[in-house]
Amino acid sequence: MPDDGSAPSNPIWPLPAFHFKVTIGATDAISGTFQEVSGLNSETQVIEYRHGNSKNYSTIKMPGISKVGNVTLKRGIFTSDNTFWDWYSSIQQNTIKRQNVVIELLDESEATTMKWTLTNAWPIKVTGADMKSDGNDVAVDTIELAFESLAVVNA
Repeated sequence: MPDDGSAPSNPIWPLPAFHFKVTIGATDAISGTFQEVSGLNSETQVIEYRHGNSKNYSTIKMPGISKVGNVTLKRGIFTSDNTFWDWYSSIQQNTIKRQNVVIELLDESEATTMKWTLTNAWPIKVTGADMKSDGNDVAVDTIELAFESLAVVNA
């Protein structure tokens, strides 16, 4: 087919967000299929500054402290699997077990295309499934994680 300029010769498509893998901890204590990951964000506070001998009557803006938000993970509830609750209950005993969390976006051949690493994550909230007698939804556990830093790598 001749190239008439109407279509790009090497199209680049956005990656789908539904094919991903989550691994919590080096020993894969919690891994497998997750329904949803949300909250992968980072922001930098703005410092407004005006030095004393400035001839301008306005401030300049500089980057300040960076911070990351909390990440929320959702996954189906399986028989005899209390890993979210077990991890969370270790916080209540004043022994915080921090884990690194790796979230990988996969392509159609299961290869990692992008990877987010959350350093020193620990659970701050666990929510059990909403149950309704007239519903037909899958039971889902939700865990919210606080963490110290976020690293993003393209494969």
